[in-house]
Amino acid sequence: MKLNNTDALNVLKAHSLGLLENRRVPNPVTIKDAQGQRRHVLVCGGPGCHSSGSPGIAEALQEELSRRGLSELVNVIQPGCFGFCEMGPMIVIHPDNTTYCEVSVKDVATIVEEHFLQGNPVESLLYKDPITKESFASNLPFYDGQLKIALRNVGFIAPEKISEYIAEDGYQALAKVLSMKPTSVIDELKKSGLRGRGGGGFPTGLKWELTRKSEDEQRYIICNADEGDPGAFMDRSILEGDPHSVLEGMLIAGSAIGASHGFIYVRAEYPAAIRRLQVAIKQAREHGLLGKGILGSDFCFDIELKYGAGAFVCGEETSLIHSIEGARGEPSVKPPFPAQKGLWGKPTCVNNVETLANVPPIILRGAEWFAGIGTEKSKGTKVFALAGKVRNVGLVEVPMGTTLRQIIFNMGGGIKHDKTFKAAQTGGPSGGCIPTQYLDTPIDYESLTEIGSMMGSGGLIVLDEDDCMVNIAKFYLEFSVDESCGRCTACRVGTKRLHEILTKISEGKGTEDDLDKLEKLGKIVKDTSLCGLGQTAPNPILSTLEYFRDEYLAHVIDKTCPAKVCKSLLKYHITEKCQGCTLCTKHCPANCITGTAKERHVIDEERCLKCGACKEQCRVPGAIIHH
Repeated sequence: MKLNNTDALNVLKAHSLGLLENRRVPNPVTIKDAQGQRRHVLVCGGPGCHSSGSPGIAEALQEELSRRGLSELVNVIQPGCFGFCEMGPMIVIHPDNTTYCEVSVKDVATIVEEHFLQGNPVESLLYKDPITKESFASNLPFYDGQLKIALRNVGFIAPEKISEYIAEDGYQALAKVLSMKPTSVIDELKKSGLRGRGGGGFPTGLKWELTRKSEDEQRYIICNADEGDPGAFMDRSILEGDPHSVLEGMLIAGSAIGASHGFIYVRAEYPAAIRRLQVAIKQAREHGLLGKGILGSDFCFDIELKYGAGAFVCGEETSLIHSIEGARGEPSVKPPFPAQKGLWGKPTCVNNVETLANVPPIILRGAEWFAGIGTEKSKGTKVFALAGKVRNVGLVEVPMGTTLRQIIFNMGGGIKHDKTFKAAQTGGPSGGCIPTQYLDTPIDYESLTEIGSMMGSGGLIVLDEDDCMVNIAKFYLEFSVDESCGRCTACRVGTKRLHEILTKISEGKGTEDDLDKLEKLGKIVKDTSLCGLGQTAPNPILSTLEYFRDEYLAHVIDKTCPAKVCKSLLKYHITEKCQGCTLCTKHCPANCITGTAKERHVIDEERCLKCGACKEQCRVPGAIIHH
């Protein structure tokens, strides 16, 4: 069915709604009341659940339903990520919205028998609050306080069916835009206050305006899907769970800036995202939503995929542009900016996945609606990949201005194993570490920058009392050293010198002068590097030096690691609890433990490799300690 005007799009929407009507009911209904009504089992298809076996669960469900003669009554779907990764694999059954957690293939027969045939929830698979022990069949606490705009369809619609996207108002914003003046579309984006979600936070409407004003017949729009921060999977989840939202955002941007061609630069390490983008592009072309004369207008636009090879520096827009052109992925000196001279020397607008996914709902619901969410200078919502020492690891989308405390202790459920919170690391290798005293800081661009961190693309790593802040700074700097393109001396050489000093400190060879060198060199690298990678690489060091200087001093003065992480500073000691079993002696690679059977053994600290093999093998609690 080819759509050639807005009316045809509305006809298809009305037809498509039938696919979703049983998944959206105002109030849950019991299974017995729902007999005869088609039900849907949504099996999380997010990367975490996928790696934990969700495809096998979906296949087993289809087989069991077929064996029980229920295939015509129950539809099994694998949408995108549900967000609650800690409890995966997860399934949600509609229309009653029952959620089952940590499901395995062996649970399938029980779910079909108890839930579908007997009308009883499977209590053992319901979410149980780790503190209150309360069970939840639906409305899990993890989702309290979340507001899904960029993730509005992720985990709900079948990502490879354009009809389901259209049923959720998909491409309605595009139809609206094609009847508007490009300047009016840009003004709407400017009024909304939408800023780039890739890290820099540049106003999206202004970027579109600057690109359109550049005088050239050919302009380009690029979607930056090169998500490279360690632990970040926000953009990936959108691409895998709702690819058409990104295509529609690009179409709207193309119409507004006067572009006829767009590129999605996506990591080759994301095969599921690439496959679903390929399907979405093919479907959009078949329905007249890409190509010539879109929706009966004179707007012509097409999209092409380009694959990145995993270089972190290609997240920087000029490096990304060079990579698409087939050149080495390294940054350019700015100005000129891409909006003036970008891909093949033509005006180019680069927006990331999450930014573009926000565009269609802004057009449909209006700038005032979006601007009413968030803070004075940071509007809308932000998606975060919540990870680390937190009970509820997962993907959350919250209004700007939500505090770290709310995310970590409400949605995140607090710190694992009842440990003490130490810091939150935001912004990946480019961000900083935020200590306890700033837990109530509202999350927005300005507030995070003021305390030495940044929003970044949305990584949020929680650290506890067992984490060494010197080691954390070293970990992120190692990443930056490896990913530096090497073009500018400040980044190429400066980050290596910083890493050398950190290594020296973590090995107990540092001095107080080294702390001054770290701070001074960090600021120089920050001020003189060519691109954002080098300019932000020292942030983990500078923030930990400011807020956790006592840990650095313990390393250089006391020659100890308070968190007992830095191996070179550990000292292993055999206590009076030793029973002389000789296991430690047999497993010591340095042969530095002496003693006879049934007598207390002794470790030669000068020869000890600090490998911990003795402590791992010892069967007597407290017989071997390290400090």
